[in-house]
Amino acid sequence: MDATAMTRYIEETFDGVRAVENAGDTFFVHDPDGDLPDDRWMPFATIVTGDNYDTVSDLDHPGAYRINIGLTKDSFTARFGPAPTARDERGVLATEFDYAARDQVLPHPHYASQYWVCVVNPGPETTGEVRRLLDEAHDFAARKHANQKARKAKS
Repeated sequence: MDATAMTRYIEETFDGVRAVENAGDTFFVHDPDGDLPDDRWMPFATIVTGDNYDTVSDLDHPGAYRINIGLTKDSFTARFGPAPTARDERGVLATEFDYAARDQVLPHPHYASQYWVCVVNPGPETTGEVRRLLDEAHDFAARKHANQKARKAKS
């Protein structure tokens, strides 16, 4: 599944999603009312199509992209153990993973400490898992949105 198909999948599958593009990358937020204030705008998934933010995933090739997905702490730690905190000189989290590996679910090179995972060029090995992780991430984003809205209604 290429980046365009993945974007279409997210936009067509999940309710209340707003997609924002910047420099060829796409950020997906749960904002069913379209009124989320900027200080509450946190994506649940992103698609990065180049080396604008880092070069560790080697995305400077036609068709290369990385999908990034924010998970709950429990889900992340069940898969990878405690979130890494040590970084190398480039700010990349120090793990034993090859962040340029294709079609593998990996901790995110910069945001694994916030329980994000990524997949470079999802393919036959990971497309089903990516869809499951997106379901989880969207559900988590929707719960956070509903909780925030309920708190606001009480005040």
